[in-house]
Amino acid sequence: MSPDPLAARLTAVAGPLFFPVTAYDASGSVDLDAFRAHVRRGVDAGAAAVFACCGTGEFHALTPEEFRSVVAAAVEETAGRVPVVAGTGYGTALAVRFARLAEEAGADGLLAMPPYLVHADQAGLLAHYTELAGATGLETIVYQRDNAVFTPETVLALARTPGVIGLKDGYGDLDLMQRIVSAVRTGLSGRDFLYFNGLPTAELTGPAYRGIGVSLYSSAVFAFAPDIALAFYRALDSGDRPLVDGLLDTFYRPLVELRAKGRGYAVSLVKAGVRLEGLDVGPVRSPLTEPTAAHIEELTGIVAAGRALLERHGARGHG
Repeated sequence: MSPDPLAARLTAVAGPLFFPVTAYDASGSVDLDAFRAHVRRGVDAGAAAVFACCGTGEFHALTPEEFRSVVAAAVEETAGRVPVVAGTGYGTALAVRFARLAEEAGADGLLAMPPYLVHADQAGLLAHYTELAGATGLETIVYQRDNAVFTPETVLALARTPGVIGLKDGYGDLDLMQRIVSAVRTGLSGRDFLYFNGLPTAELTGPAYRGIGVSLYSSAVFAFAPDIALAFYRALDSGDRPLVDGLLDTFYRPLVELRAKGRGYAVSLVKAGVRLEGLDVGPVRSPLTEPTAAHIEELTGIVAAGRALLERHGARGHG
């Protein structure tokens, strides 16, 4: 764990935020060697941070003991080069337990996913995240999605909560996000608060989110095609609109349309992509299922088309 503030570290490196998959071996157990190799490849490719055991990392499928070992492996493999943020979730008591395990493992921060199943009111959500943020010394990013959608007033209250440094938006309502950004900007009196585009394939909405000042985003693509993800990141950052539009049309839109063809593909399709790149990270755990052979073949073609476009633009995104 670095003594430097997490917010500063998340913005210090120009690159996508890396959400690695959790690797399993042939017996279904966590494969820490394969996971370490996966993390190492991502950091070497130019990741700005490693978000371990989050949605793409199948947080829902890990025991507390597995969770701690995977987070610790990410911390050891990154060796302080970039921050490690660990997922946490479920009800308040379990979320606190996972947060403390992440702190023991050396994580730099937390991504607080929605409470399990229940639909709480705004006061209940605020109480949940306030208790979670106060349970450790780790800085916390709150994940807005599904059953945890906030009013601007609640986000302002979260922004004023010690330990809460940002909001990751996986809900996708730009009108709501603009009102949140405005409410926090006017209510925090100049203090910084981070925002992240956390939609399943965030690059597709990257230009729109940048329009309201949200430039940080999670990249599932970076887990299996870091060259494409990094090239897109650089093109978006530099204003290379032809390359941005070309990748959106040739790679990202087809990928999103493929992802929509299967339940759980936001995770299982990413994991299939990692395997296609030559690293055996195993299948997803139940209750998720693997993509069909036809869909994996389609994924192969989409990745090839994206790389062909980069070749034509002379823009391979290796770090």
